[in-house]
Amino acid sequence: MSPTGIEIYKFLPRTNCGECGVPTCLAFAMSLAGGRAELSSCPYVSEETKLKLEEASAPPVRTVSIGTGIYSFKIGGETVMHRHEKRFEHQSGIALLLSDNLTETEQNAKLTAFNSFQYKRVGAILKPDMLALRADSGSSEKYLKLVKLAAEKCQASLMLICANTTVLDESLKICAERKPLLYAATAENSNEMAELAKKYNCPLVAKAKNLTDLAELTIKLQSLGIKDIVLDSSPASFKQTLADNIAIRRAAILKKFRPLGFPVINFPCLITSDHMKESLFASILTAKYAGILVLSDFRGETLFPLLVARMNLYTDPQRPLATTEGIYEINNPDANSPVMLTCNFSLTYFIVSGEMETSRVPCYLLIKDTEGLSVMTAWAAGKFGADTIGKFVKNSGIAGKVNHRKLIIPGYASMESGGLEEELSGWEIMVGPREAAHIPAYLKQFKP
Repeated sequence: MSPTGIEIYKFLPRTNCGECGVPTCLAFAMSLAGGRAELSSCPYVSEETKLKLEEASAPPVRTVSIGTGIYSFKIGGETVMHRHEKRFEHQSGIALLLSDNLTETEQNAKLTAFNSFQYKRVGAILKPDMLALRADSGSSEKYLKLVKLAAEKCQASLMLICANTTVLDESLKICAERKPLLYAATAENSNEMAELAKKYNCPLVAKAKNLTDLAELTIKLQSLGIKDIVLDSSPASFKQTLADNIAIRRAAILKKFRPLGFPVINFPCLITSDHMKESLFASILTAKYAGILVLSDFRGETLFPLLVARMNLYTDPQRPLATTEGIYEINNPDANSPVMLTCNFSLTYFIVSGEMETSRVPCYLLIKDTEGLSVMTAWAAGKFGADTIGKFVKNSGIAGKVNHRKLIIPGYASMESGGLEEELSGWEIMVGPREAAHIPAYLKQFKP
């Protein structure tokens, strides 16, 4: 039986330092007991304590780290069935399938395209995460060549899909430092795959034909010393994929069934040959409850909506999505460019900055920290008034970037214009449009 929060508390340093993210050690102990925190969050806990409390501190779905560098990502670590209960912790990794049956020209084209798929939205960079390199040709030479090419041309995390453990071993000699995901251990080859995973310290996919066999396989892999496991239940249809994902999550979260307490991998690319259906399936599985999604191809019109849906699902529903406070340069501004001000609610930033870019007028956008609240909500809460805005503008450094002293505030904050003129001596406060769609026309009429 897992220890209670009070029992866990006895093993903690009891300094109430707050470095774990909660104010007291008792609150941290309660979070550990409830599977809502990880013991690694405490920087002062001893190794002996870590061993004693590992079972209690681990979330119901194990956190698995994949890859290194800027494309590294984590999956799992989930503690709830539904996002409104708390939040989803680690967003689904999105992978591109790349076969060694493709010509080198085709492989190069896909790798070049992968590197180009990056989008900036509300201050965040959205991009895919992984290349799934599959051995289809039967030629070890072709597969090793593909692995080497992918490792050289792309920084993405890698998944090595190869049934031949000898070839897989040779592949790992090329890219082991990238900590690739190995695919896949089965009942037949589990011993060999476990040895490779331990030898190169890589996470491993466990694959079985049903959930009962999958649970038995993970038990065996754990007995062989493998902890970082990703589950593949080999579903033959989208309906079965969805059913398996939900059953696995229920078993882990509600039943505390450890053999299925791991993130899952799904292959929408194997369920359908229709690219639009594949993208639709992927979007649903992002919510229910894919750790990794493998797609046959990337296209901007389907990848971007999937990345945005993923971002929205994996934000904290109890916290507004916020943009970093500061000065944002749009369309290469100079000393005579207009200066606009708004709040740091990300949707507001996205809409306002988008209209400013559309205007093609070089300008500065001042983003004031309102704790993620919109203009009217922040004003009502006292976070977007003349006193706080005035202090922000003075400390922002914008005065050193422009020759004029004109500040454009949102139309919905017009009531603060008089107070701002008192707070910002020498500045002219201009009231901008209430609707973002009117910003381009307004900016084109600006005169410094």
